[in-house]
Amino acid sequence: VLIGESGVGKSNLLSRFTKNEFNHDSRTTIGVEFSTRTVQLNGLTIKAQIWDTAGLERYRAITSA
Repeated sequence: VLIGESGVGKSNLLSRFTKNEFNHDSRTTIGVEFSTRTVQLNGLTIKAQIWDTAGLERYRAITSA
């Protein structure tokens, strides 16, 4: 789960990690979005599902649950 203030780059961090992309004109996340990435580590396959939360105050209930 990515948590932080609005506009700090959570969505671009997720995009870089999961798709190796960076969007200079990214839009504000509404609610929650998620992406997945599968990696190999010590011979194991690990599938990570990473949630990107909105940083706006009205979405704080999502991140405090």
